[in-house]
Amino acid sequence: MIDPTRTAPETTAPGGAHDRIAGHVPFHRACNLGRETEYVLQASAAGAISGNHRFTKLCQGLLEDTLGVQHALLTTSCTHALEMAAMLLDIRPGDEVIVPSFTFVSTANAFVLRGATPVFCDVRPDTLNLDEDLLEDLVTQRTRAIVPVHYAGVACEMDTINAIAGRHGIPVVEDNAHGMFGRYKGRWLGTLGTMSTSSFHETKNLTCGEGGALLVNDEQMAARAEILREKGTNRARFLMGQVDKYSWVDIGSSYVLSDMLAAHLYGQLEQWQATQVRRERLWRTYHAQLADWARATGTAQPVIPEGCESAWHAYFLVLPTHEARTAFLAHMKAAGIGCVFHYLPLNRSDFAQKLPRTFSCPVTEDRSARLARLPLYHALDDAQQQRVIETVLRFRA
Repeated sequence: MIDPTRTAPETTAPGGAHDRIAGHVPFHRACNLGRETEYVLQASAAGAISGNHRFTKLCQGLLEDTLGVQHALLTTSCTHALEMAAMLLDIRPGDEVIVPSFTFVSTANAFVLRGATPVFCDVRPDTLNLDEDLLEDLVTQRTRAIVPVHYAGVACEMDTINAIAGRHGIPVVEDNAHGMFGRYKGRWLGTLGTMSTSSFHETKNLTCGEGGALLVNDEQMAARAEILREKGTNRARFLMGQVDKYSWVDIGSSYVLSDMLAAHLYGQLEQWQATQVRRERLWRTYHAQLADWARATGTAQPVIPEGCESAWHAYFLVLPTHEARTAFLAHMKAAGIGCVFHYLPLNRSDFAQKLPRTFSCPVTEDRSARLARLPLYHALDDAQQQRVIETVLRFRA
């Protein structure tokens, strides 16, 4: 094991009263990275601002060329990309889908909407990713998908997960909301399963405010995906001149991203390498400067396993107790630093209590109660980061 890691994003909209306090460092702030404004104006001037126009195609082409996937389809969110994945796999009532207990509700809900029952797998104590050693015992004859989440941009142990899935003939859907441009053993995250989903939400490394993508390598599956995201019609074929009119041919919904949002996203995607370099620098600065403090206070820092290259999505700390985490968050808030916790265990949610089966996920429950995330975003400048670090170093539980 080497010692870099990842984290995730989520709250605090910039521009509120807190942001006007001198010295306040928000948990997150979206920013332009390149030519976003110029491209949005171009899309507006072209008068073609619905989906599947110039900037949609530019974004999809960039993702396909960079990641080496056959088809990247922009969607209105990662949640909607997951819903499309459930449709493509023909998930039905009575099916089971294995998901990590430590993830956002969309990972499970997209399949529950199709009638599936979520099966919650506990996570590893080091990466907080789905624990591959627990996976096979959760597989049954009703298992129709396995959905690993690359938490904070660090890869799950995909060789083992894919081997288990292969033995049982189960598709793997990578929820790669955190991991765009991260790698596993030299391969891009999002290219390791049957299909994958990506997020371009405001809190992610690259964003258009709200957006996502479905990555697919299977031609038949990609052709059907085009239909699903166009309300169940073959409108995409019509726009390409392959048919002279389009009609209703399948189930579907409205999952096509506006070209206005795609224009903003393309300005971000063009800068993906510079963005990753900046985020890695911020991540490593936290990791190095907080190491002694973490050892002295019994706080765990993130871990990046050998063979994983992080997407540098987030930086988190795992405090020694829940009480220490509560005190830490209060300490940071009092100093004007945006610092938040993350997911609550899905296996303990109100919804999960209605399921016919209960799941024990002790690692999820423990880490969820002790984890705190620090500000990590492209616009965080060095002085702000030092203020965050100095504030952390003053904390004693």
